[in-house]
Amino acid sequence: MTTFGIRKVLRASYDEALVRVPEALKSEGFGVLTEIDVRSTLKQKLGVEFRRYKILGACNPPLAHEALQAELEVGLMLPCNVIVYEGDDGKAVVVAIDPMQTVAASGNPKLATLAETVKQKLTRVIATLE
Repeated sequence: MTTFGIRKVLRASYDEALVRVPEALKSEGFGVLTEIDVRSTLKQKLGVEFRRYKILGACNPPLAHEALQAELEVGLMLPCNVIVYEGDDGKAVVVAIDPMQTVAASGNPKLATLAETVKQKLTRVIATLE
């Protein structure tokens, strides 16, 4: 399996994870700005069934502001996506984007420093989840 971010399989159910993840994000200064229900969208748009899967758009306003000051077009990579989906075994899987794979790849040293800070914060968020 290709890993696009910081991943953890939880003991918690999908529903429990959807309560815990926003709270864990808050502990590191992130808020959830957007929530996309992939399952519902695929059902409505394509008529297909899909596992329970949500994309949360998380933002840390001070860090986002710094990033935008360093590079105006970094907004293409904001907010930081965090996915929560139901694994085949019924346990929740949580994956946060690794900004070192996206934002840091710009070549801008200021963005690389910010990306490392965000990665550390998101790593701590994921680590707190059970």
